[in-house]
Amino acid sequence: METALQYDRLQFAVTAMFHYLFPQLTMGLALLLVYLRTRDLLSEGDHYHQVARFWTGIFALSFAFGVVTGIPLEFQFGTNWANFSNYAGGIVGQTLAMEGVFAFFLESSFLGLLLFGESRVSRRTLWLATVLLWLGSWLSGYFILATNAWMQHPVAYHVAADGRLTVESLAGLLTNPWLIWQFAHNMTAAVVTGAFVMAAVGALYQLAGRHPALAKTCLHTGVVAGAFASVLLITPTGHESARQVFEFQPVKGAAFEGLFRTERGADLVLIGQPNMETLTIDNPLAVPSALSLLVYDDLYAKVKGLDAFPLHEWPDHIALLYYAYHIMVGLGTLLLAVMGLALAWLWRGRLFTARWLLWLLLLSAPFPYLATTAGWMTAELGRQPWLVYGLFRTEEGISPLVHSGNALFTLLGFLGIYLGLGLLFVLLFLEILRHGPTETAVVQAGS
Repeated sequence: METALQYDRLQFAVTAMFHYLFPQLTMGLALLLVYLRTRDLLSEGDHYHQVARFWTGIFALSFAFGVVTGIPLEFQFGTNWANFSNYAGGIVGQTLAMEGVFAFFLESSFLGLLLFGESRVSRRTLWLATVLLWLGSWLSGYFILATNAWMQHPVAYHVAADGRLTVESLAGLLTNPWLIWQFAHNMTAAVVTGAFVMAAVGALYQLAGRHPALAKTCLHTGVVAGAFASVLLITPTGHESARQVFEFQPVKGAAFEGLFRTERGADLVLIGQPNMETLTIDNPLAVPSALSLLVYDDLYAKVKGLDAFPLHEWPDHIALLYYAYHIMVGLGTLLLAVMGLALAWLWRGRLFTARWLLWLLLLSAPFPYLATTAGWMTAELGRQPWLVYGLFRTEEGISPLVHSGNALFTLLGFLGIYLGLGLLFVLLFLEILRHGPTETAVVQAGS
């Protein structure tokens, strides 16, 4: 069963990480589309209308792939994690059902209006449809994150006579204190992803000398939104999310910071390699007492290390958790630096002619995806060995009739299918970029 557990965990990790490549873009673009539709409503001409139309097509493509790759995740609760579903289905089923019934149908309905009814309705109606699209997109994220937040910090539950859990308070479930900063941090990261993709597309067109009006609008919108969101990603949302970890899951915090021993005036390790044999950090580059200051606002505060917790409560992949966290933080800092630099050049009026900076924006497009993947690895690896933190261990949650060979078979199948889907998405995305907006739109936008 140990091997089956490993394959079950790996399959869910692979399918979840691949799936999240798509909704993070749609959630980020949704807010940017509201901005574009607002500018269209307040300005004359067709320029912003055509820019919004172009990005609605990219939104639709990413949305479709998100749906296709998201459905297997919910099925896995029954196929691979039957014991967990039996134990906590009364809780997680509520939020997952609300995501489908309320948020998904809201999002998909108004996306359909934007795609197929655009020529039949007024621009004010298109603006309202885009706002509702954004609302549905972010509500979807809220309900999914409410599910994860409950697994990280279980609240508002009741243990029935048969040992299964039920909802004690729906309001308590949806206002989980863990959820507030998690949602803010996750949505901010999605906006960063959308902004970087928009800026990269603008940079591509600007470098190629194609669709200059569209290119400049994409660059301006992406850089301004990306710079603002990158700041919020680090503080307050990232900072408060980390402090929340030390409050509710201190063993996770100690693990991803590489703090093996409890210390007063704990250092913040910037670079180093965790040595699991000696329980130390090799070749550390650290800021003295900075961890105590960041977590407790006190240079000499005591921060619990891993030695303060029983060994069976430690995350089972501490080195991987440590690296995932530091990659996330490092990339987040890099994203801020890139957008800060681009914003400075934009303010000086030199961005559109600085080819080296346009290339930097173009090549930086994958970084938000890597950062969010590392962030989710941090969240989920750090929760181990629990499926429901403090209540239900991961090893208890798998399906007893699904053995290692079954799990490996489906894992290999998913890898093959998702490889094909990934290639198809890239080809379709490139095809959209090759066509760009209509030639008529380019003429109108440039006038």
